[in-house]
Amino acid sequence: MAELDAGQNAPDFDLPADGGRSLKLSSLRGKPVVLYFYPKDDTSGCTAESIAFSALKPQFEKLGTTVIGMSPDGQKSHDKFKAKHNLAVDLVADEEKKTLEAYGVWKEKSMYGRKYMGVERSTFLIDRNGRIAKVWRKVKVPGHAEEVFEAAKAL
Repeated sequence: MAELDAGQNAPDFDLPADGGRSLKLSSLRGKPVVLYFYPKDDTSGCTAESIAFSALKPQFEKLGTTVIGMSPDGQKSHDKFKAKHNLAVDLVADEEKKTLEAYGVWKEKSMYGRKYMGVERSTFLIDRNGRIAKVWRKVKVPGHAEEVFEAAKAL
């Protein structure tokens, strides 16, 4: 599947979110959206990334920007993860991995020589019209949320 790039329409989704809600991307039209994909709840890198985005949530809100994290973990896992680390961002569950595939972030990975399917840590900045403004792939967590915030200021 071809990777999505800036200028393309962001694939819509309507998925379960933390707190028993559901979240539909197209319902956020008119606002910029930061959509970050992470491999697994409560792992060190994913926790650090989610805490960093949560810490910047008030600044993102001043820009009118919504921040959403997505992983293949279920809603209950997200609720525990959010409560444990006092996360402020919305967490969406894509257990069927359809949205992960639509964004091209569900990839073959390898660890210690073993191949497996997993989420490539990636972030998409989506503009008010639902178009992808910027893409970060193979994200390194330190400083990433701040970099995304700087890019969101330009929208």
